[in-house]
Amino acid sequence: MNEISHTLTRRRALGITVGITAGSLLAGIPSAAAAPEHSTWHGRRTQNRWPVVDDSSTDTFRIEGTDVNVPLLKGDVATVLLNVARRFAYEIDMLRPGDVQGHTVRRAVAADFESNYLSGTAMTIRPLFYPLGAQKGTGLSDLEKVVVADILADCQGVIGWGGNMKLVKESHFQINVRPGDSRLARLARRIRDEDAAPGSGAGTIDPFLPERRRRAAVYL
Repeated sequence: MNEISHTLTRRRALGITVGITAGSLLAGIPSAAAAPEHSTWHGRRTQNRWPVVDDSSTDTFRIEGTDVNVPLLKGDVATVLLNVARRFAYEIDMLRPGDVQGHTVRRAVAADFESNYLSGTAMTIRPLFYPLGAQKGTGLSDLEKVVVADILADCQGVIGWGGNMKLVKESHFQINVRPGDSRLARLARRIRDEDAAPGSGAGTIDPFLPERRRRAAVYL
């Protein structure tokens, strides 16, 4: 079995877990202990220090390999977040229309990091299944978290994950560096180079290799 086939086979197995988890969540809603109260974000910058933008600064992008579109800030931000979503689709479970939300102009937030949607620098994947403040044991499985940790390790601090936030939201992924940080540009350039090289990048990665698991362990 080649590397791509192995990855996709593993994704199908993980997808079964996602389906079971999702079904359990839907059967037991609400899964959060209590719905967090919303407030209005008044700042001109979001929690990660990026400027709040309107729709003219964003674009709607198709996540490769899926039928899913998501609005994000144009440029390196979109390149990096789309790669995160693509790896989720390839290595955890295929995404479907409605699964991913990105930029919004609605200023209601229940946690400060949710303000990052206002700058187009964050997205949420299946927020119904992995909501803000969800109880332990109702989110991603241990195997799925291995994949997420590998994605975070690959991004070398550029991406932050809601599963590591004080108020947990496992569906949340954000740009975790400030505007102008050279690490974002380097990561986006590497992703574009990998996309241009056959047999590399998303769809060819095995996050369960021992050396990758050791590297990613710090993110779990």
